[in-house]
Amino acid sequence: MNARRMIRAGLALAATAGLAGSLLAAPAVGDEERTSGPDWGSCPADMPDAARAQLECATVPVPLDYDRPDGTTIEIMISRLASTKPADRQGVLLLNPGGPGGSGLSQPADMSALGMPSTVLDAYDLIGMDPRGVGHSAPVSCGFTIEQNYPGNVPRYAEDAAAVTEQARFARKIADQCAANDPEGRMQHMTTANTARDMDLIREALGEEKLSFYGASYGTALGAAYASLFPEQGDRIVVDSNLGATALDRGSLRRFGLGMEDRFPDFAAWAAERHDSYELGRTPGQVRKNFLAQADRLERRPVGGIDGGTFRFYMFVAAYADSSFAMAAQLWQSLADADAASAARYAKKLEPAAGGPRAADAVQRPAGATATPSPYDNTWSAFLAVTCNDSDWAEDVGTYRRAVAVDRERYPLFGAAAANITPCAYWHNDPVDPPVEFAEEGPENVLVLQNLRDPATPHRGGEIAREAFGDRARLVSVDGGGHGVYVYDDNPCALNTTTRFLLSGNLPESDVFCGASRTSGLALDDAGRQERAEALVRLSRGPGSAWR
Repeated sequence: MNARRMIRAGLALAATAGLAGSLLAAPAVGDEERTSGPDWGSCPADMPDAARAQLECATVPVPLDYDRPDGTTIEIMISRLASTKPADRQGVLLLNPGGPGGSGLSQPADMSALGMPSTVLDAYDLIGMDPRGVGHSAPVSCGFTIEQNYPGNVPRYAEDAAAVTEQARFARKIADQCAANDPEGRMQHMTTANTARDMDLIREALGEEKLSFYGASYGTALGAAYASLFPEQGDRIVVDSNLGATALDRGSLRRFGLGMEDRFPDFAAWAAERHDSYELGRTPGQVRKNFLAQADRLERRPVGGIDGGTFRFYMFVAAYADSSFAMAAQLWQSLADADAASAARYAKKLEPAAGGPRAADAVQRPAGATATPSPYDNTWSAFLAVTCNDSDWAEDVGTYRRAVAVDRERYPLFGAAAANITPCAYWHNDPVDPPVEFAEEGPENVLVLQNLRDPATPHRGGEIAREAFGDRARLVSVDGGGHGVYVYDDNPCALNTTTRFLLSGNLPESDVFCGASRTSGLALDDAGRQERAEALVRLSRGPGSAWR
C-alpha cells in the first residue's frame, strides 16, 4: 500500500481530532460525550410517498477530497428504517442498490416492500444512502438534455470497425461535455474508494463500532472495496450479483457479452414454448437464429427508429427479469411485422429499465428555445464519473476495435456493445485513487450471492470475488436467471442462507449451491405479494436504473 493510500485509509479508519470535530455528527465510538447521532428528520419530497412515510433522513458531512480533510466538505444524505424491537437489534445494515449512480435513499423501504424477513428488519436499522455525487448528496451533472437524445451509458452495438470509430467521436464529445459542466472539478473525487471512506464516516456518525452491508450489482464493488479498505470495521458483508471487481472496470463491462449468452437461453426456451402466440421460433435454437436475423434486418432497415443495435439493447434490458419476457416478445413481434407504432409503444414500456429513450428521434425545438434537462442527467453523469475515475481506461481506438471484433464473434448476441468504446477513454482527469485490491486477510464475513444466468453480472463475477477474498468468503450459486438474488428474487435456499448469515454472522461451512425452485421462499400473503409486485415494477431493474 503506497503512502497516499495509507493516509486516505487512516483518515477514514481513525479520524484526526480536527476531522472528527469538524465533520462528524457524533464523536468517535466510546466517547462518553457522544451525541445520539445524525439529526434525523423528514426525507426529501421527491422520494416515493410510500417510502417517505416509513423513513427518516439526515446528512453526514465528509471531505470532498480525502487528501485535504480540512478542506471542502460535502453532505451525504442517508435514510433509516429503524428496528422497532430494541431487544433484537444487532446493529446497522447499510444498503446500496447499484449503479454507479443509483440513489439508495428509498432502498430500506424498497427491500421491506419486496419481503425482507421481519427478523432482519428487527435485527437492523436499515440505512439507505445517496452516494457522493448522486441525488441529494452533492449531485453532479454533465448537462444532458432531452433534446440531446443521449442513449445511455451502455455503448452502442458496433456492427464493424467503422461503427467503433463513430462511437469514439461521440464518446469524446460526451467526455468534453462532462468536463465543461464540472468547472469546480468535483467529479474527479467520485470514486468507489472515496464512497467506501464515506461509508466508514457514516458508521462513526451513527455511533457504531461495526457496519454490516448489503450491496447489489455495482454495490458489490462498493462492498468489496469497503471490506478490503476497512476489514475490521465490517461486520456482515453481503454482495449480491457481483462484478468480480472493486469497480465497474473494462473487464466487468465486457462481461455483459458473456452474461447475455448465459441468459438468452432462458428467454429462448420461454419463447419457443409460446411460438403459436409470438412466432419467434419453435425451438430455442430457432429463436436464437431468428434473433440474430432480426437484428441484421433492422440494422439494414430500422423500424420506427429502432435499428439492430437498439433492438439488441432492449433485449438485454428485458433479460434482467423473467417478468419482462412478454414485453420483449411483443416488441420483437412488432418489429418483425414492421409495425412502427406498436414497436414504439412496447419500447416505451421498457424505457424505465433502459434508462430513458434509446430509439426516439431527437426532439426538435425552435431556434433559441431553452433545452430541457434530462431526468436521467444525474444518474448518467454519476455513472460516468465513478466508472471513468475508478480505472485507467485505454485511450487508443484500435484497442476497442480489436476487442469488439473478438467479442462480436465470441458473444454474438451483445459482445460488440459491451466491448465498445465509452467516454472513459477521453475522460479529462486521471484517476486520483489506485484501484482497490481485494483483501483476503481479514474476518470471514463476506457472503457472495450469484445467479448462474445473470445478463449483467454473470456467474463468473461471483467466482472471481470468491477466489479473491479466499477464506474470508463463501459463494452461494443459484440455479436461476435474471439480476439480483436476495429478496429481489425469491429462491428459498438463497433467501434462507442469506438471512441466517445476517442474523448469526456465521458463514456456511462451504460454498452453497441452490437448485432451481418454483416455491416461494418469502411466503407472503396476498397483500404482501401485491406490495412486492408493485415494488418490482417501480424499481425497473435494468441497466439504466439503479441496477447495474
